[in-house]
Amino acid sequence: MTVPVLVTVVVALAAAALGAVAGAAGVRWKRDEVRRVRASGPTVAELLARLVRRSHAGIAVVNRFGDVVLSNEHAEALGAVVDARPDPRLVAAAEQVAGGADATEVDLSPRSHPPGSTPQTIVAQVRPLGDGFVVVEATDTSAAVRLEAVRRDFVANVGHELKTPVGALAVLAEAVLDADDPDEVAHFATRILNESHRLGALVTELIALSRLQGADRLPELVRVDVDEVLGEALQRVRVPAEAAASTTEDAADPRERFLLDASSGLEVAGDRTLLITALANLLENALAYSPEGAPVSVRRRRQGDRIEISVTDRGIGIAPEHQQRVFERFFRVDPARSRATGGTGLGLAIVKHVAANHGGEVRLWSQVGVGSTFTLRVPAAPADDTDADLDGLDADLALTAAGSGPDPSTHGGSP
Repeated sequence: MTVPVLVTVVVALAAAALGAVAGAAGVRWKRDEVRRVRASGPTVAELLARLVRRSHAGIAVVNRFGDVVLSNEHAEALGAVVDARPDPRLVAAAEQVAGGADATEVDLSPRSHPPGSTPQTIVAQVRPLGDGFVVVEATDTSAAVRLEAVRRDFVANVGHELKTPVGALAVLAEAVLDADDPDEVAHFATRILNESHRLGALVTELIALSRLQGADRLPELVRVDVDEVLGEALQRVRVPAEAAASTTEDAADPRERFLLDASSGLEVAGDRTLLITALANLLENALAYSPEGAPVSVRRRRQGDRIEISVTDRGIGIAPEHQQRVFERFFRVDPARSRATGGTGLGLAIVKHVAANHGGEVRLWSQVGVGSTFTLRVPAAPADDTDADLDGLDADLALTAAGSGPDPSTHGGSP
């Protein structure tokens, strides 16, 4: 039952229970239906009590004197009713509505909240019942408010991130037009190319993240070899890294920076392309936040019914207060370093959603000045390569991708 329908029913039942005519609330009850309900056991008042008690909203009926004549536990939990009295912010509104004013909305959000907790947003609708009574319906809109804030931040961040390379391209193009020296032209043209690549990477990752967060299911699950996926991810990272190293004197050979464990022979059921993308993002992140020449370790193992792939760097590390935020879109521990290496700020967000869409998670262990370990954990492929096994896992992952599972970014853990 939707909230507006619920409120309409509550209004009608409250009017009947308080001795008012049901028609005054805009609803007419069939006499034979009322007789049938009473003959079978519960009265209208008893049904009213059940409906109000089981409502997910905070419901309270208040008279013209400001007394609460009916309420449920949610009304107390949301602060609409305090010590059997309506919240002081409701009293004036209830008096006006009971006196004939139009329905109104009252903000019942707590004036303070414990440090570190998420602020609540509570909204109460005050509607007339007639004969001096009003009904108060309080709802927690915190999730909707937070979602809107995330949407606004996302739009602002995307605009900012797109503006930087686009602005740089315009400035560099003007510099090329004014340059007479071939070396200057080559220098500015190279920078234009780099900014174009950065812009293209940002758009590509925005599209990928949008698809991962959408309602579309993963493609049909296939048996994926972990060693092959890791090999392709390493190749994807090595090519640009080698190109960058070739332009820097004394730069370490990126092929020597990866310390791999032995081939595992492990398999997972999932989407090969998405898993390669997630691992490549972890490897790129480890290289970007490690000192020049510092090694990056990769380990594969099976833990119960999960396959774990861990990427460990010996970089700057992540402070505890930032560890829960590194999976947010556009969040950067070190913005200057990330932009200098061409990072988009979306890599770890994509890893988080790839893991979630596979029914897994990504865990982080980090210590400032020591380094970080990101561990991608996804379900292992069934022992028997049968369609039934893969179809069953496919159905489970569809539920997880739809949002039934926990947010992987809230999970911590040591490597």
